[in-house]
Amino acid sequence: MEEKEKTPGQLLKEKLCWEIPSIAKEAPEQNAEAQAFCEGYKDFLDKGKTERECVEYAENMLVKAGYAPFDSKKAYKPGDKVYFVNRKKAIIATTFGQRPLTEGSRLNFAHIDSPRLDLKPNPVFEKQDLAYFKTHYYGGIRKYQWTCIPLAMHGVVCKADGSMVNICIGEEPGDPVFVISDLLPHLAAEQNKRTLAEGIKGEELNVIIGSLPFDEKDIKEPVKLLALKLMNDKYGIVEKDFVRAEIEIVPAAKAADVGFDRGLIGAAGQDDRVCAYPALVAEIESKAPLYTTITALVDKEEIGSVGNTGLDSDFILHYIEYLAQNAGVDYKDVCKNALCMSSDVNAALDPTFPSVHDPLNASNIGKGCVVTKYTGARGKGGSNDASAEVMQKIIAMLDEEKVYWQIGELGAVDVGGGGTVAAYVAHMDIDVVDVGVPVLGMHSPFEIVSKLDVYNAYKAYLAFYKH
Repeated sequence: MEEKEKTPGQLLKEKLCWEIPSIAKEAPEQNAEAQAFCEGYKDFLDKGKTERECVEYAENMLVKAGYAPFDSKKAYKPGDKVYFVNRKKAIIATTFGQRPLTEGSRLNFAHIDSPRLDLKPNPVFEKQDLAYFKTHYYGGIRKYQWTCIPLAMHGVVCKADGSMVNICIGEEPGDPVFVISDLLPHLAAEQNKRTLAEGIKGEELNVIIGSLPFDEKDIKEPVKLLALKLMNDKYGIVEKDFVRAEIEIVPAAKAADVGFDRGLIGAAGQDDRVCAYPALVAEIESKAPLYTTITALVDKEEIGSVGNTGLDSDFILHYIEYLAQNAGVDYKDVCKNALCMSSDVNAALDPTFPSVHDPLNASNIGKGCVVTKYTGARGKGGSNDASAEVMQKIIAMLDEEKVYWQIGELGAVDVGGGGTVAAYVAHMDIDVVDVGVPVLGMHSPFEIVSKLDVYNAYKAYLAFYKH
């Protein structure tokens, strides 16, 4: 059948208007590629449920790919690959480029911490013949979502003699899991009067760890004692050791395909490991970049990028200074001419709850990675707000490499907001814009992303390192 000639109006609309396509409809061949890529990503999620575990996983990938520990006294040539670990909770990887650092560099920063429950320094108690851990939630969570789901215990304990014990319970077949109980609906009349935000209060996030007593009469708190004995038998720790520990309670569920078509991934901690893994793979696959790359997976974003493993510290800046000294140039010139992707997620429009978004400016599942010009709350508070020039550079790279991308805001004006590490990058006099993956159910114990979006984030980071 002969196609009709397009009308002037149709031709003008094609020239002037912009419509963000669905990847699955426009490029169905990408589905198989995305499925294959995301198998590695799911393994990263399952084995990296804490920032320490992510760093260990990333370091193993880097060493296998030929990266060597960075030596600030050594001279490097184009193509050399190095990495640096900061206190086992952040990691930086670099591939040296063909052009001088003062002519530009390509920075890509993602965070590997996620919302969770941390044990308090003195967490173990017994009440009504049940033993519990007391927790303090980390980052922005909806507390009611954390009840009545299987939980796992991950972390490290630094014992009195300085030796370190790694803990992971609830992940292997046959492991016990842990749980936070909630009221049955029959007895929840008073609880139901609470607001949703207060449905479960912070001090009610108590994790059940035992129910059987130590077998001896007249022992005070025998259930707590047996729980402590079992931990001591397995790990050699005592109650006082929790003061010297970093123990995280995380969902025990594994990353899983979602839907009959397996087009989505459900898992905890995808904010922001969904950007960290593609960034790491893109870094490794950049063999001879034009500009030196600096790929950093950092900690503490969920609580303001604080501490000496978060981006509000100077550890990234010090690393750039070392690179500059190594090259015999001024680090201020390196920063001024650098370009950075702050690789963080955005909130995908949820069709069940559309009113919290401006649909014209919201990201959607299955339409590619998200270029977020600004985040912030209300009047762009706490946002980086990328310049027009930066947006032009990034979009030109993505378009040239045929990456599927979309724009996004973090909710409608005055509804909410949030931040990323971009503001801390900009503080170093570095041009930066957010490029990440849209997420449904962000900060929940089972976040959802599209495999096609994850794959195009990877393609975006490859394009960024290429140009």
